[in-house]
Amino acid sequence: MLSFQKLAAILTGSLLIAAGTHCFLVPNQILDGGVLGIALIVNYLFGAPIGLAMILCSIPLFILAWYYQRSYFYSSLHGLLLSSLIMDLATPLQHRMANYLDITPVGSSILGGFVVGTGIGIMLKYETSTGGTDLLAQFVAKGLMINVGVIIFVLDGIVISLGGILVSAETFFLSMLTIATGGLATGLCTMKNNDRE
Repeated sequence: MLSFQKLAAILTGSLLIAAGTHCFLVPNQILDGGVLGIALIVNYLFGAPIGLAMILCSIPLFILAWYYQRSYFYSSLHGLLLSSLIMDLATPLQHRMANYLDITPVGSSILGGFVVGTGIGIMLKYETSTGGTDLLAQFVAKGLMINVGVIIFVLDGIVISLGGILVSAETFFLSMLTIATGGLATGLCTMKNNDRE
């Protein structure tokens, strides 16, 4: 059963991830890393709902967690389902916020990355996540004793690099800026957790 603190962390983190994505990244066609980045690529190319794409892309990693670290499976399943639902429910923010926010693409990539990274970091701090590469990052960070934010940054860079063939040089640069600020925010949120381990 979920504790109130963990449920609050999942809800807060999911709201931040959805807000950062829909208010800052999607209006400028900026990519993020990890499963969210893959889901954004699918959304940009085919118009598929981002939350649904996140769930589908996370299935292989959840199968891995089921066999190798079942506690991560259970602690991340709620995060994945709630964040994906909120992500798709928040889709109207893309159009509404575009009328109110007049931010340059560089500003959007920095703010979007920081807001999304903070949401991910809050969830990881309370030992939950959206699954996907966050889940993989938890495996690697625990095994190598490296801050999970650093691992997420590396994995995100791989996704952005692979997605680079689908985007312009400007979008690639903005996406790299997004994952850098996102990794920084996640690392700051989880720093105390790693220091205690």
